[in-house]
Amino acid sequence: MKWINHVIISGSTMAVVEPALVPIAMLGSTAPDWLETIANKFFNLGFEHRKQTHYLLVWFVACFVFWFIFDFNGILGAFAWGGLSHVIADSLTVQGVPLYPSADRRFHLFGGRLRTGDKQEYILSLSVLALSVAIILITNNDGGDFVPFFYNWGEMYHSGLIDASEYKANRFRIF
Repeated sequence: MKWINHVIISGSTMAVVEPALVPIAMLGSTAPDWLETIANKFFNLGFEHRKQTHYLLVWFVACFVFWFIFDFNGILGAFAWGGLSHVIADSLTVQGVPLYPSADRRFHLFGGRLRTGDKQEYILSLSVLALSVAIILITNNDGGDFVPFFYNWGEMYHSGLIDASEYKANRFRIF
């Protein structure tokens, strides 16, 4: 998949869980590819594309450990989630990803029918974005907690946080 689609998928899904960690998840969503580049350019390790840095089990364990056992304010968990979402998205492609380090076959989610750069890849990432936005809007319609990126202009006006001119200027803006 293209990097922009990895960023969209991890960023939008992290916005549902913890909006403040979206940039960290976006950085983690490109990590498997840039870790591979660093290993080859600077350390001359000879990593193959979608092999050593794309083990599904490794990213899953890292995500689990950092979210549930050890983490500092969710930063490592968000980074690991970005990496895991990258590997899961790559498993939808024809090339697939290895499941674990000694695997002799590649893992393909839903048959691995996507091709990198094809329009289905963009449709998938935009569908995940739309679903994430819908979940955020549905679960935060009570005007309770502040949700970055999605402002409830009507609630802010009625509670006196903003004046009528600011409400009128922004009432139809979603973001």
